[in-house]
Amino acid sequence: MSDIQDSEANLPPDRTPTSTASGAAKPISADASGAPAASQNPVQPQASADHAVTPVVAASAAAPVQPGPGAQPAAEATQAQAHAQASPQAQQSPYSSLPPPPHHAGDAPWAQTWRFLTARLRQMSDKAGRRVMQRTLKIGVSARIFHPESGAKGLRSKTLQYLEESIAQWVMSRDVLVFMIPTVNTNGLVHPSNIRLRDYAKHLDGLVLQGGADVSPQSYAQAATRPEWSGDRVRDMYELELLHEFIEAGKPVLGICRGCQLINVAFGGTLYQDIATDVPTAIPHVNEQYDSNYHALHFPQGSSLAGMVKTENAMVNSIHHQAVRDLGRDLSVEAVSGPDQIVEAIRYRKAPFVMGLQWHPEFHRAGGAELLDCTPILDSFLRAARETRF
Repeated sequence: MSDIQDSEANLPPDRTPTSTASGAAKPISADASGAPAASQNPVQPQASADHAVTPVVAASAAAPVQPGPGAQPAAEATQAQAHAQASPQAQQSPYSSLPPPPHHAGDAPWAQTWRFLTARLRQMSDKAGRRVMQRTLKIGVSARIFHPESGAKGLRSKTLQYLEESIAQWVMSRDVLVFMIPTVNTNGLVHPSNIRLRDYAKHLDGLVLQGGADVSPQSYAQAATRPEWSGDRVRDMYELELLHEFIEAGKPVLGICRGCQLINVAFGGTLYQDIATDVPTAIPHVNEQYDSNYHALHFPQGSSLAGMVKTENAMVNSIHHQAVRDLGRDLSVEAVSGPDQIVEAIRYRKAPFVMGLQWHPEFHRAGGAELLDCTPILDSFLRAARETRF
């Protein structure tokens, strides 16, 4: 149907033009003043903007009618009305600014209910996720073990587990909580417990293996070449299980000094029992200066550690007489000692973050000019803890 036909169809029945034999519309009778005469059934103009009624005035050969000031000839009125209907502004309704109804507006009630519930659950999940990400990190640190001394009395006759202060302060410097993880003994006669090391791996966000006694050669299927290098087999078994549980839980691990060596042993690697004996050409890696004994550090090509600290050469402390010898499976070398190529850092390639450092970063001053600033390493470890806490 054309626009003109639409406009005629919208007129009230008593206002529809009637065609004459000559094709001209019959004029509407007017009074002497020129205004149209009132009919017996007057029609009030419609208030709708979509269908405004325009008076139609036609000329008659016998009695020409002068149109009023606001009147238009029939043809012009019809064209104006058609133009108004074709104009987007004229067709716009008060509801045209509203978005179209969703495609599922006609769905069954159960489908709408299901969408509401899933949207609500998604909102709650997002809120819970934000709370988890904002929660303070909880980092576990393995315990050093003091074994009872033969013939001693008092405290020295007891097994002690302790945490070296510097490592705790270094980790807490990034505003995280630190917890020392004790050994567990499910066969204890005095105080039995069902707690396992895997429970710590489940509830903590990351693990730091701190330094201490030598790793026992028994832990990598060798015999001690000298009695003083027999190491601490009890602590090895405890930390190897702890390391395994955190890796299985997908949590990051940072091993320091002994911790670096233990990571290598955990993946089938071996150690130099004594660097001075096994590598005579090596520089002294430990002396009476303790944490004031330094050496240069180099990063192999492709080292991720170099990307963390953003440098090619650095100085670190050296407080160890054992070191990585044969590299364990799926491990890569991240740093070496400059003068003698002794391994100084390793990384497990099949986990988001499992790294060992042979030096002690907790003894380096943050932002110090002389020694490597190890804060970026700590930040990378904690970032991995946040990303894997789910």
